[in-house]
Amino acid sequence: MLRAAVCVVLALALAGCAGLPTSGTVQAGDPATSNDDEPSFDFRPDGPQTGASPEQIVDGFITAASSPEGTSSDGSWAIARSFLATDHRADWNPQASVVVDVFADRQYTVADDGTVSVQVTPVATVDAAGTYTPTDGGTITLTYRLAQQSDGQWRIVDAPAGLLMDEDLFSSVFHSYEVMYFDPTWTYLVPDVRWFPTLNAASRIAAALVNGTPASWLTASVVTAFPTGVTLTPAVPVSGGVAQAELSEEALTADDLTLRRMQTQLSASLATAGVTSVQMLVDGSTINAATVTTASTKVDATRPLVLTAAGFGFLSSGTLTTITGLSDAIVALEPSAIQTAADLQSAAVLAGGSVVRVLADGSTSVVDARAGVLAPTIDPSGVIWSVPSGSPSAVQAVTSSGTTIAITGAWSGVTAISSMQVSRDGTRMAAVLSYGSTTVLAVAGVIRDAEGTPTALGEPVVLAQLPYGGVDVGWLDDASVGVVSAGTTSTFLDAPVGGASDTLSVPVSAVSLAGANSADSVRLLGADGSLYMRRSSTWVEVASGVTVLAVQQGSPG
Repeated sequence: MLRAAVCVVLALALAGCAGLPTSGTVQAGDPATSNDDEPSFDFRPDGPQTGASPEQIVDGFITAASSPEGTSSDGSWAIARSFLATDHRADWNPQASVVVDVFADRQYTVADDGTVSVQVTPVATVDAAGTYTPTDGGTITLTYRLAQQSDGQWRIVDAPAGLLMDEDLFSSVFHSYEVMYFDPTWTYLVPDVRWFPTLNAASRIAAALVNGTPASWLTASVVTAFPTGVTLTPAVPVSGGVAQAELSEEALTADDLTLRRMQTQLSASLATAGVTSVQMLVDGSTINAATVTTASTKVDATRPLVLTAAGFGFLSSGTLTTITGLSDAIVALEPSAIQTAADLQSAAVLAGGSVVRVLADGSTSVVDARAGVLAPTIDPSGVIWSVPSGSPSAVQAVTSSGTTIAITGAWSGVTAISSMQVSRDGTRMAAVLSYGSTTVLAVAGVIRDAEGTPTALGEPVVLAQLPYGGVDVGWLDDASVGVVSAGTTSTFLDAPVGGASDTLSVPVSAVSLAGANSADSVRLLGADGSLYMRRSSTWVEVASGVTVLAVQQGSPG
């Protein structure tokens, strides 16, 4: 009970300061707080106790480091720094990273010279930019060197940079937010998920967008409207849901379209922290800029797109609504996998062991007849992507004009691939990959040339390990990927791109999935033709007699 209470109070205290710059110009705004809707809390962890042992000093330091309460001449985290020897207090950098671990697994070892080693089991790390990376298991050892001071008290003379937090404390202190970029065509907004403390989140989000860069794996696949040289004042006050973002004078050189795109990125990013309106300012004067219109990636949330004995179309209350031109041509192919373009004017299907493009005029053309080719995926520009299961690096993309492109850098070092799907905005590729006996869910950035033609895939980032393999992968929304796995019982994995994954059992032997508009509304197809929809942590059967569950890559308009 005590630990739970401490977690709550620590969350509120740490959120006020962790990860924020400790210097910079302060702009005029509302007095006392950056958000008059936020309560004020004061938590001061205990400092070192007289006669404390080396282990007690290190344990107290780790606890105190969870709160940056107070300031001192050598920066914030004054109480945590009091566990350090005076000459070493400025050396420790608490904002370098966070190691998220299992509290019950911590083991302390004390050497004769007072050095304390803490063995921890990390579940994830968060870097200085807020990027969350799950770990692949195992333990690490954090070493703290101590020395007795002239008064006989033990103090730390060398501590690892960053913070150590257990899972419960981390989930109380930090929250995921989406820093928004554009796809290279300036059509879609693309989320880059970051983890920041909850209070004063607006300042961190805006700073990550304006002063930072996209996650390394995403950098070559997205663009930002903020010109080089434009910077943000660290503090972003929020009052009544309105955020004020003070930009450097270089912002005044941007043209109207650039300013509108900047406004769009800031507004969409800060909306994930509950901000309803954003004012961009230079020297306290407002920059008047409206947002631009961006394309939606939402699909038909109420009607699954399926192939049944009655035909191909949207299913609602037992009634099938066909798609003019596409439905008849798709039914004639007797496909085993179907994915439709957002405008419903084309589709990529797997039929008779080959990948086929189907157009709304009823015409069809084979785009990949290689042996073992997997179910294809189609991006917003009509490019159909495909790959043979036994040749993961042999990814090819066929444009709407019929040009075949060999994608470079695809899935290097991978021995097999089970499923692959491009995001609805066309910037990221998710896949189930095998490295020998290890199967993982991974995502990679899609790299395009100046004309928007895909040329390569970036280095994959592992989202989760899949002990039972994976039979199908799909984008659940813009920021989450799902996988169905086959084992003793089928399982469904919900994996945010930059967050902790969640696994649910499935009441049927699942063979495929189709995302909707949130992770909580994904659809699964069973081997027996039953169709299920997720409702929070349960599954509801919504249809039967389904042959193929199609993937929608968006909706018309």
